[in-house]
Amino acid sequence: MRLAATYSFNHGKEVVTERYPNLLVEINDVIHAVDASLYKTKKSEEGTMLDRMLYAPAQLNTAYKQEFKARGWKPVRVKCEYSDAYYEPGYTPRHESRGAFREMDFVKDKLGVEVQFGKYAFMVYNVAAKMTIFSNLKIIDCGVEIVPVKALVKEMSSGVSYIEQFVWDLEKRGVSNIDIPVLILGVDADEEVLRKGIAKPHRRSLVSPVASGKPRTRPGPKPRFTPEEIERMPKMPTFKKKKK
Repeated sequence: MRLAATYSFNHGKEVVTERYPNLLVEINDVIHAVDASLYKTKKSEEGTMLDRMLYAPAQLNTAYKQEFKARGWKPVRVKCEYSDAYYEPGYTPRHESRGAFREMDFVKDKLGVEVQFGKYAFMVYNVAAKMTIFSNLKIIDCGVEIVPVKALVKEMSSGVSYIEQFVWDLEKRGVSNIDIPVLILGVDADEEVLRKGIAKPHRRSLVSPVASGKPRTRPGPKPRFTPEEIERMPKMPTFKKKKK
Protein backbone atom coordinates (compact mmCIF):
# COMPACT_ATOMS: atom_id res chain seq x y z
CA MET A 1 0.00 0.00 0.00
CA ARG A 2 1.02 3.65 -0.14
CA LEU A 3 0.81 6.73 2.04
CA ALA A 4 -1.72 9.02 0.36
CA ALA A 5 -2.50 11.72 2.94
CA THR A 6 -1.31 13.13 6.27
CA TYR A 7 -3.01 15.36 8.81
CA SER A 8 -1.33 16.90 11.83
CA PHE A 9 -3.76 17.03 14.76
CA ASN A 10 -2.52 19.23 17.60
CA HIS A 11 0.95 19.43 15.98
CA GLY A 12 1.09 15.64 15.70
CA LYS A 13 3.26 15.58 12.57
CA GLU A 14 5.84 17.93 14.01
CA VAL A 15 6.01 16.15 17.37
CA VAL A 16 6.19 12.60 15.97
CA THR A 17 8.78 13.61 13.36
CA GLU A 18 10.98 15.29 15.96
CA ARG A 19 10.70 12.70 18.75
CA TYR A 20 10.33 9.45 16.81
CA PRO A 21 12.01 9.72 13.38
CA ASN A 22 13.14 6.08 13.44
CA LEU A 23 9.70 4.79 14.45
CA LEU A 24 8.11 6.90 11.74
CA VAL A 25 10.34 5.12 9.22
CA GLU A 26 9.13 1.78 10.61
CA ILE A 27 5.50 2.88 10.27
CA ASN A 28 6.09 3.84 6.63
CA ASP A 29 7.77 0.46 6.06
CA VAL A 30 4.68 -1.28 7.46
CA ILE A 31 2.39 0.64 5.11
CA HIS A 32 4.51 -0.26 2.05
CA ALA A 33 4.81 -3.89 3.16
CA VAL A 34 1.05 -4.53 3.11
CA ASP A 35 -0.05 -5.64 -0.36
CA ALA A 36 -3.72 -4.64 -0.60
CA SER A 37 -4.28 -6.79 -3.71
CA LEU A 38 -4.03 -9.91 -1.54
CA TYR A 39 -7.03 -8.83 0.50
CA LYS A 40 -9.52 -7.93 -2.21
CA THR A 41 -11.37 -11.11 -1.31
CA LYS A 42 -14.79 -10.01 -0.07
CA LYS A 43 -17.68 -10.66 -2.46
CA SER A 44 -20.27 -7.94 -1.93
CA GLU A 45 -23.85 -8.84 -1.10
CA GLU A 46 -25.00 -5.22 -1.09
CA GLY A 47 -27.55 -4.28 -3.71
CA THR A 48 -25.59 -1.31 -5.04
CA MET A 49 -22.51 -3.42 -5.80
CA LEU A 50 -23.75 -7.00 -5.85
CA ASP A 51 -21.07 -9.67 -6.48
CA ARG A 52 -18.35 -7.04 -6.77
CA MET A 53 -15.01 -8.00 -5.21
CA LEU A 54 -14.09 -5.62 -2.39
CA TYR A 55 -11.20 -5.12 0.01
CA ALA A 56 -11.79 -6.96 3.29
CA PRO A 57 -11.26 -4.47 6.17
CA ALA A 58 -10.73 -7.20 8.78
CA GLN A 59 -8.02 -8.86 6.68
CA LEU A 60 -6.29 -5.53 6.05
CA ASN A 61 -6.31 -4.86 9.80
CA THR A 62 -4.78 -8.27 10.42
CA ALA A 63 -2.08 -7.69 7.79
CA TYR A 64 -1.07 -4.42 9.44
CA LYS A 65 -1.00 -6.01 12.86
CA GLN A 66 1.25 -8.81 11.65
CA GLU A 67 3.69 -6.33 10.13
CA PHE A 68 3.79 -4.17 13.27
CA LYS A 69 4.30 -7.19 15.53
CA ALA A 70 7.11 -8.44 13.30
CA ARG A 71 8.92 -5.16 14.01
CA GLY A 72 8.55 -5.38 17.78
CA TRP A 73 5.43 -3.27 18.29
CA LYS A 74 3.11 -4.65 20.97
CA PRO A 75 -0.50 -4.06 21.99
CA VAL A 76 -1.08 -2.66 25.46
CA ARG A 77 -4.23 -3.53 27.40
CA VAL A 78 -5.44 -1.87 30.60
CA LYS A 79 -8.12 -3.29 32.85
CA CYS A 80 -11.21 -1.19 33.55
CA GLU A 81 -12.44 -1.06 37.14
CA TYR A 82 -15.99 0.29 36.85
CA SER A 83 -17.40 2.14 39.85
CA ASP A 84 -20.87 1.45 41.23
CA ALA A 85 -21.02 4.81 43.00
CA TYR A 86 -23.24 6.28 40.28
CA TYR A 87 -26.16 3.85 40.60
CA GLU A 88 -29.45 5.14 42.01
CA PRO A 89 -30.36 3.97 45.55
CA GLY A 90 -32.09 0.60 45.44
CA TYR A 91 -30.74 -0.29 41.99
CA THR A 92 -28.70 -3.49 41.67
CA PRO A 93 -27.15 -4.32 38.27
CA ARG A 94 -28.18 -7.66 36.79
CA HIS A 95 -24.67 -8.48 35.62
CA GLU A 96 -21.22 -7.67 36.94
CA SER A 97 -18.82 -5.81 34.66
CA ARG A 98 -16.00 -8.31 34.60
CA GLY A 99 -13.19 -8.51 32.09
CA ALA A 100 -13.65 -4.99 30.69
CA PHE A 101 -10.52 -3.42 29.22
CA ARG A 102 -9.17 -0.80 26.84
CA GLU A 103 -6.45 -1.67 24.36
CA MET A 104 -4.06 0.33 22.20
CA ASP A 105 -3.23 -1.54 18.99
CA PHE A 106 0.52 -0.94 19.22
CA VAL A 107 2.94 0.87 21.49
CA LYS A 108 6.69 1.30 21.15
CA ASP A 109 8.83 3.73 23.16
CA LYS A 110 5.66 5.58 24.27
CA LEU A 111 4.39 6.14 20.73
CA GLY A 112 0.90 4.69 20.27
CA VAL A 113 -0.47 3.47 16.92
CA GLU A 114 -4.06 2.65 16.01
CA VAL A 115 -5.02 1.00 12.70
CA GLN A 116 -8.66 1.61 11.84
CA PHE A 117 -10.49 0.28 8.78
CA GLY A 118 -13.86 0.33 10.50
CA LYS A 119 -16.74 2.56 11.46
CA TYR A 120 -16.35 6.31 11.78
CA ALA A 121 -17.13 6.36 15.51
CA PHE A 122 -14.03 4.25 16.24
CA MET A 123 -11.74 6.75 14.48
CA VAL A 124 -13.10 9.64 16.51
CA TYR A 125 -12.92 7.63 19.74
CA ASN A 126 -9.29 6.66 19.11
CA VAL A 127 -8.04 10.23 18.72
CA ALA A 128 -10.44 12.18 20.92
CA ALA A 129 -10.67 9.72 23.82
CA LYS A 130 -8.55 6.57 23.84
CA MET A 131 -5.21 8.24 23.10
CA THR A 132 -5.88 10.88 25.76
CA ILE A 133 -6.69 8.13 28.28
CA PHE A 134 -3.49 6.21 27.50
CA SER A 135 -1.53 9.44 27.76
CA ASN A 136 -3.04 10.14 31.19
CA LEU A 137 -2.00 6.60 32.19
CA LYS A 138 1.60 7.48 31.14
CA ILE A 139 1.62 4.74 28.49
CA ILE A 140 2.03 7.00 25.44
CA ASP A 141 3.15 10.58 24.78
CA CYS A 142 1.65 10.99 21.30
CA GLY A 143 -0.07 8.88 18.68
CA VAL A 144 -0.43 7.83 15.06
CA GLU A 145 -3.78 6.86 13.51
CA ILE A 146 -3.77 4.90 10.22
CA VAL A 147 -7.02 5.11 8.23
CA PRO A 148 -8.08 4.69 4.58
CA VAL A 149 -8.65 7.51 2.11
CA LYS A 150 -12.03 7.86 0.43
CA ALA A 151 -10.82 6.32 -2.85
CA LEU A 152 -9.98 3.08 -1.02
CA VAL A 153 -13.25 3.09 0.94
CA LYS A 154 -15.14 3.20 -2.38
CA GLU A 155 -13.90 -0.37 -2.85
CA MET A 156 -15.00 -1.55 0.61
CA SER A 157 -18.33 -2.36 2.21
CA SER A 158 -20.51 0.61 3.09
CA GLY A 159 -20.07 2.10 6.54
CA VAL A 160 -16.26 2.36 6.57
CA SER A 161 -15.04 5.89 7.19
CA TYR A 162 -12.11 7.76 5.63
CA ILE A 163 -9.58 10.46 6.42
CA GLU A 164 -11.37 13.21 4.47
CA GLN A 165 -14.49 12.90 6.64
CA PHE A 166 -12.43 12.40 9.78
CA VAL A 167 -10.34 15.53 9.24
CA TRP A 168 -13.39 17.70 8.45
CA ASP A 169 -14.94 16.85 11.81
CA LEU A 170 -11.69 17.30 13.73
CA GLU A 171 -11.17 20.74 12.24
CA LYS A 172 -14.73 21.80 13.03
CA ARG A 173 -14.37 20.37 16.58
CA GLY A 174 -11.09 22.13 17.21
CA VAL A 175 -8.30 21.16 19.62
CA SER A 176 -8.94 20.77 23.33
CA ASN A 177 -6.40 21.39 26.07
CA ILE A 178 -6.51 17.66 26.90
CA ASP A 179 -5.81 16.46 23.35
CA ILE A 180 -2.41 14.93 22.67
CA PRO A 181 -0.44 15.30 19.40
CA VAL A 182 -1.65 12.76 16.82
CA LEU A 183 -0.37 12.20 13.29
CA ILE A 184 -3.18 10.87 11.08
CA LEU A 185 -2.10 8.89 8.01
CA GLY A 186 -4.40 8.12 5.07
CA VAL A 187 -3.50 5.03 3.06
CA ASP A 188 -4.57 3.68 -0.32
CA ALA A 189 -3.85 0.68 -2.52
CA ASP A 190 -0.74 1.09 -4.63
CA GLU A 191 -1.31 2.86 -7.98
CA GLU A 192 0.31 0.08 -9.96
CA VAL A 193 -2.05 -2.47 -8.39
CA LEU A 194 -5.03 -0.31 -9.34
CA ARG A 195 -3.83 0.13 -12.94
CA LYS A 196 -2.73 -3.40 -13.70
CA GLY A 197 -4.52 -5.53 -11.13
CA ILE A 198 -1.23 -7.16 -10.10
CA ALA A 199 0.88 -7.17 -6.95
CA LYS A 200 3.28 -4.26 -6.71
CA PRO A 201 7.08 -4.83 -6.73
CA HIS A 202 7.67 -3.41 -3.24
CA ARG A 203 10.13 -4.78 -0.73
CA ARG A 204 9.00 -8.14 0.54
CA SER A 205 6.67 -8.26 3.51
CA LEU A 206 8.11 -9.61 6.74
CA VAL A 207 5.03 -11.80 7.12
CA SER A 208 4.04 -13.72 4.03
CA PRO A 209 0.35 -14.26 3.25
CA VAL A 210 0.92 -18.02 3.11
CA ALA A 211 2.49 -18.11 6.57
CA SER A 212 -0.34 -16.01 7.99
CA GLY A 213 -3.01 -18.21 6.43
CA LYS A 214 -4.00 -15.60 3.83
CA PRO A 215 -4.35 -16.70 0.19
CA ARG A 216 -2.15 -15.06 -2.42
CA THR A 217 -5.10 -14.88 -4.79
CA ARG A 218 -8.83 -14.98 -4.39
CA PRO A 219 -9.87 -18.53 -3.50
CA GLY A 220 -11.90 -20.34 -6.12
CA PRO A 221 -14.66 -22.87 -5.46
CA LYS A 222 -13.58 -26.10 -3.81
CA PRO A 223 -13.72 -29.18 -6.10
CA ARG A 224 -16.60 -31.55 -5.38
CA PHE A 225 -14.43 -34.64 -5.87
CA THR A 226 -10.77 -35.51 -5.33
CA PRO A 227 -8.68 -36.73 -8.30
CA GLU A 228 -8.75 -40.27 -6.80
CA GLU A 229 -12.57 -40.25 -6.63
CA ILE A 230 -12.80 -39.03 -10.20
CA GLU A 231 -10.46 -41.83 -11.32
CA ARG A 232 -12.73 -44.48 -9.71
CA MET A 233 -15.89 -43.16 -11.33
CA PRO A 234 -17.40 -45.25 -14.16
CA LYS A 235 -16.66 -43.91 -17.59
CA MET A 236 -19.58 -42.49 -19.53
CA PRO A 237 -20.27 -44.17 -22.88
CA THR A 238 -19.52 -42.17 -25.99
CA PHE A 239 -21.68 -42.10 -29.09
CA LYS A 240 -20.66 -41.43 -32.62
CA LYS A 241 -22.66 -38.92 -34.55
CA LYS A 242 -24.63 -40.53 -37.34
CA LYS A 243 -23.78 -39.43 -40.84
CA LYS A 244 -26.63 -37.94 -42.79
